[in-house]
Amino acid sequence: MANHTPDFFVEITNSTYIYILSMRRALLSLIFTIAAVIGCLGQIPIKLHSFPSAPPDSTDVVRMEKRHFWRAAAEVFGFNMGLWAFDRYVQKGDFAYISWSSMKRNITSGFKWDNDKLGTNTFLHPYNGSLYFNAGRSNGFNFWQSELFAIAGSGMWEVFMEREYPSTNDFIATPIGGAALGEIFYRSSDAVLDDRSRGVERAGRELAAFIISPMRGINRLVTGDMWRVRPTMGRQFGSPAFALRASLGYKFLVYNSKYRDNHQGVAIQVDAEYGDRFEVKSTKPYDYFTFKAQLQVMKTQPLLTQVEIKGRLLARELFDNFASQGSIGLYQHFDFYDSDTIGDLKKVPFKLGIPACVGAGFLYRGVEMRKWVFDLYAHANGILLGSILSDHYQTDERNYNWASGFSLKGGFNLEFDKSRIAISLSHNYFRLFTWKGYPLGTDLRLVDFRTLNAMGDKSVASLNMTEVRADFRLWRHLYATALFTNYVRTSHYHYYADVHSHSSALSLMLSYKF
Repeated sequence: MANHTPDFFVEITNSTYIYILSMRRALLSLIFTIAAVIGCLGQIPIKLHSFPSAPPDSTDVVRMEKRHFWRAAAEVFGFNMGLWAFDRYVQKGDFAYISWSSMKRNITSGFKWDNDKLGTNTFLHPYNGSLYFNAGRSNGFNFWQSELFAIAGSGMWEVFMEREYPSTNDFIATPIGGAALGEIFYRSSDAVLDDRSRGVERAGRELAAFIISPMRGINRLVTGDMWRVRPTMGRQFGSPAFALRASLGYKFLVYNSKYRDNHQGVAIQVDAEYGDRFEVKSTKPYDYFTFKAQLQVMKTQPLLTQVEIKGRLLARELFDNFASQGSIGLYQHFDFYDSDTIGDLKKVPFKLGIPACVGAGFLYRGVEMRKWVFDLYAHANGILLGSILSDHYQTDERNYNWASGFSLKGGFNLEFDKSRIAISLSHNYFRLFTWKGYPLGTDLRLVDFRTLNAMGDKSVASLNMTEVRADFRLWRHLYATALFTNYVRTSHYHYYADVHSHSSALSLMLSYKF
């Protein structure tokens, strides 16, 4: 699927550029100074306002946990058939002209690395996986059982529904990334529904839930739950603690090289926090998660530029006393950073997709002392499947390498005078290894990429993403926000010279905490 971004570009003067560049250097100095003083890394930028929580009604839980296997299986099968029919008869895609011989060939040929766009492979495929996942989830199956439906749906599509060879990366990214997106969508739709409501309010809630989790909406339509009025809310998770913040403003993006290329545009960012980060006594997968997404309207740049998910799978309390709280847990991570060419020289700063990642995480919060509150987090993760920009493997729709590796994440938050002022620092480090490359001397212009089974350029690459955010309360829940983000990519190629890339973005926004 192609990304469509509106044309929006404003030229700036050299003096403005120099001013921004100086600001960037000053902010970088601030980052390293704070890191040296604090000596550790920290939590979601400003503590979000949280809606009051309430437990679910036991009758709702019993009803929603009743399993309907055949209905879930039919929904997975039906979705794949419907998607294939659209690709074959509407889009008339070459890959959709399947036959018995193509199915037989796919079974015997084995899996290969494909060459679709980054957004297709590391976001849209996981989104499809979330639909498979929620076919099971909305039919009474738990998190782990629903993952089996995602695996089955992905396997059916890869082997039987395309003429292309089955994709190794899709079979990993679709079910694993789909579980992360799927559980977030399922729980978010649950928080929207209220079976006690009627009329316009009921219609609005059902429509919102359908948009958030289409499979759940289909099930509510089929079963009649969409219009059935009950004395209870009809929520499987009750009313969990939920916090939401939306930001809108100006964004300036610069590629830091001798060419000094830059872009300007509009940025929209959404941050959400679900559940209590320190409630670990009866934890289930995604009882606690954080979500961040950023959209931008900027010439040549993708509309969706960033998605970050941290979902807790299990946790244990380390300490809880008068001075502080701390917990350790196992977390699933989903990361997506995308950019495109900047300036006339067509430089791409970074691309990164991490659909399959899990690791250990530590959370800490200090009790409020005087007017200051301090909290932090740190994560160490293993990456089963990731992708990062390549400077050489550029063919068909792909300009990135597939890889595995690890990531380290952390940050801290300082909040002053009951959220009047908040300053946060976060840092994500990704280290990715592409071990299955193509032979030295291969001319990529002459290769048949349908049969080339390579992860990309044999290499070791890293991406550092550092973010500094400051929020100042203007009125009630309205804040003025300054957000500075710095990206540093380093790629060590086996057959080519090393490449170092550096870019940064400055956003000035208004933020509202719901």
